[in-house]
Amino acid sequence: MVPEATHGHEEGRRLFVMVWLGLLALTAVEVVLAYVQMFSTEGMLLILMFLSLIKAGLIVGYFMHLRFEKTTLAWSLIPAVTLVIMLLFIFFPDAVRALQLRVPQP
Repeated sequence: MVPEATHGHEEGRRLFVMVWLGLLALTAVEVVLAYVQMFSTEGMLLILMFLSLIKAGLIVGYFMHLRFEKTTLAWSLIPAVTLVIMLLFIFFPDAVRALQLRVPQP
């Protein structure tokens, strides 16, 4: 018979493995999307940012043990997402301009 403490640890370990596998799957989706390039640049950025936000929520919620603290979880993600969006609007026009300056190779 399995003691209660061991049973709880097994469930916790299984949960962390499932979250880790989910993070691994999301990363694989991001890599495949980057190689396939079936979306426009703006669409790709939106999809990758959305997937990264999901991954950040999983990491902060489960590996930093904040999943039961909803306000702390929100306050840890909102400033980071706001900063990324601001940086995107600052640097994205320069990135598009740099792409247009490239000389095509024969």
